[in-house]
Amino acid sequence: MFKMKKILLPVDFSERAIGAARYAEALADHYGGEVNILHVIPAPHYEFGALEAGGSMIGDLYANRRKVLEQQCATFLTEELPKLQAVRVVKEGDPSREIVLYAHDLGMDLIVMPTHGYGPFRRFILGSVTSKVLHDADCPVLTGVHLEEAPEPERIHFQTVLVAIDLREHSQQVLRWAHELAATQKARLILAHVTPSIEGKAGEYFDPDWRLHLADQAKSAIDKLQAQVGSSAEVVVEGGEAHLAVCELASQQKADLLVIGRGSAAGVFGRLRTHAYSIIRLSPCPVVSV
Repeated sequence: MFKMKKILLPVDFSERAIGAARYAEALADHYGGEVNILHVIPAPHYEFGALEAGGSMIGDLYANRRKVLEQQCATFLTEELPKLQAVRVVKEGDPSREIVLYAHDLGMDLIVMPTHGYGPFRRFILGSVTSKVLHDADCPVLTGVHLEEAPEPERIHFQTVLVAIDLREHSQQVLRWAHELAATQKARLILAHVTPSIEGKAGEYFDPDWRLHLADQAKSAIDKLQAQVGSSAEVVVEGGEAHLAVCELASQQKADLLVIGRGSAAGVFGRLRTHAYSIIRLSPCPVVSV
């Protein structure tokens, strides 16, 4: 059964977090879930601080800073999203590690966070905290370079969901998640697979039917996979560079959400597929990495 009862929203109190919060609220409202707003304060570096008799100057400053941030967390987004009901938590430590541990320990179903790209370069930047969370989290992560442009929560609807699979072992889990989300959203589901671009070297003979053979093999494997999952998604098989083809298809189909695999292992051994970062940077819509 598809679950979206616990949604984690890490925040740094920036404008970019507001767009992510809109998606978190929309999903929580649709599934009757709960949003957990988490802010992580990096631990102070006492080795660089001046010590006072009977205490630490840096320690006192840090304690005051924490009180300010706790107050900020308690009121963050209350005016922008007055309907958002959330548990609000402030922790300290390494931000990416604390986010992953919190999501794991409390059994979060989804993490929603922006990529933290900046200005005209945002398509080339994936924030270090987001990168580490994508790498290590063992629950799906929703992110994207356009989250700050999110509409109001009541206008967020997933009408077309595109799921990109590579037909490796993890593909069944990715397709199942996308299938179940699309079903609960009453959305159109499109399944995309990109075959490698194979060309003969200059002067060498290249059988043009080989590309068709690869496509036929992929479609056969996809049919088997869909039968296992119970999915009846529309299927598109294309050749070329995976990240370019997937993002172009998302644009052509006006996808509201793109679902991709994040790797065959989870937890601290998790890893992104080769093209996942590029897909996240180039996607015209939010991306859920499963």
